[in-house]
Amino acid sequence: MRLDSYDRAILSALQRDSSISNLDLSKLIGLSTSACLTRTKNLKELGVIKQFTTIVDERKLGMETIAFIMVILSPLNRETADFFLEQINKLPQVLECYSITGNKDYLLKIVAKDMPTYKDFVIDSLMAIPGVSRVETSIVINTEKRTVAIPTEE
Repeated sequence: MRLDSYDRAILSALQRDSSISNLDLSKLIGLSTSACLTRTKNLKELGVIKQFTTIVDERKLGMETIAFIMVILSPLNRETADFFLEQINKLPQVLECYSITGNKDYLLKIVAKDMPTYKDFVIDSLMAIPGVSRVETSIVINTEKRTVAIPTEE
């Protein structure tokens, strides 16, 4: 798929502010409102734009603990992995889940109200999933950079 400079400008602007009006977006990138709307719809239909969302500061909602958890499954096979992912998708504390290379199988980003809540999550939810044999955690001290914006330049 080939994106031109207008498509990239639309993506860049929407990643900065997904609530921008089509009128303001069209003025910003130098297209008519109808051309801008058509391009935005096409980017959605092609799956380039997955969704429009709001980023919430988890700590302002009382989620003081952010952690990255590395998970080892045993045995590591399709059935165990599929069941693990099915269970992980049911846990609202898990914000992100990645299948990774190396001596760990998955990397999770989770949020919890505090350390006792985090501990309960690991013991009662994560370790309770059949096939989870070991977890290692890194607790976030401070978020130094956070973005979901993908670079749009070629």
